[in-house]
Amino acid sequence: MHLDLAKTKMENISSQISAKVIFSHMMDSKLDIDDYLSMKQYEIAFYDRQGKKILGNFNEKIKLVNGFYQKDNNYILVDNSTFGHLGIFHIVIKDKLFHTLAQTTRNKVLIVFLITYSFIAIIGFFLAKLFIKPIKDEREKLNNFIKDTTHELNTPISAILMSSESDNLTKKQLERVKLAVHRISEIYSDLTYVFLEEKDENRVLHELELKALIEEQLKYFEVIALKRKITIHTELEEFDYKIDKNDFIRLFNNILSNAIKYNKKEGEVFIFLKDSTLSIKDTGIGIENKKIDDIFNRYYRATKEQGGFGIGLNIVQNICKEYDISFDVKSQERIGTTFTFTF
Repeated sequence: MHLDLAKTKMENISSQISAKVIFSHMMDSKLDIDDYLSMKQYEIAFYDRQGKKILGNFNEKIKLVNGFYQKDNNYILVDNSTFGHLGIFHIVIKDKLFHTLAQTTRNKVLIVFLITYSFIAIIGFFLAKLFIKPIKDEREKLNNFIKDTTHELNTPISAILMSSESDNLTKKQLERVKLAVHRISEIYSDLTYVFLEEKDENRVLHELELKALIEEQLKYFEVIALKRKITIHTELEEFDYKIDKNDFIRLFNNILSNAIKYNKKEGEVFIFLKDSTLSIKDTGIGIENKKIDDIFNRYYRATKEQGGFGIGLNIVQNICKEYDISFDVKSQERIGTTFTFTF
């Protein structure tokens, strides 16, 4: 518990510093981190690509391998989330005091624990076997989900913040803000769909022209695809289907977003709507066969290489069940993936 708390605090500090570095580089402004360097509990230093110290008050020699470590009675965090902005490739944070505080607290807890141990030992043993593992698994999933959601929100929020500093926004900056706002809206929509039990209350069924709705969504995705040098091909026939508009948009956008996100450079996406069937095919990294059954589980991510937080395909599966839409997934590693929906 103490280790988790120390790690969380240090990761939070590193995330704040990283955001300042990126923001300073983007805005060509002075980097102000004096408050962090003057913290009594921590020593902090910045290193370039070659591992040479740029500035800071941490002077020990350490391998610059991304991770969280315990050295003697101190905790050390090495983080590379600055991605080379301002020439900074590594942030190192050393906690000088937490271990001592944790040890004092641990001793007090131990005394109380020993007094009550004889009474709860047997019950605790069986409860631990029954409950600790699933609780730990769910806690890890939740921690990863919170971290992934934070990272997923960080990019569009940073884009909006940087653009808000300009009095006269360029067309490119306005486009960036629109994309950022759209992405935040999508994240909010997905989160409320998963966690707020309001699906049935807000659902309104209409006979929708899916071709027109798909073409409407493609206007947003074409900008994203262009940035990633992805070519989108479409072959769409007129087709009406009775469904809530937001539900179809969630289904389509989650699949197309993945097709772009996990595609290769200068890859392609093919979208077909024909004979009551919607098919979205990409030329991306593909999915291992053994992982295909798991990709629809909430919080599950087949790869950590790209963003996301593991609820998109779970939403797709829930929508398909709600409307009795059959779906199929075919994938080959390094060749691509095809999602097919039959209405």
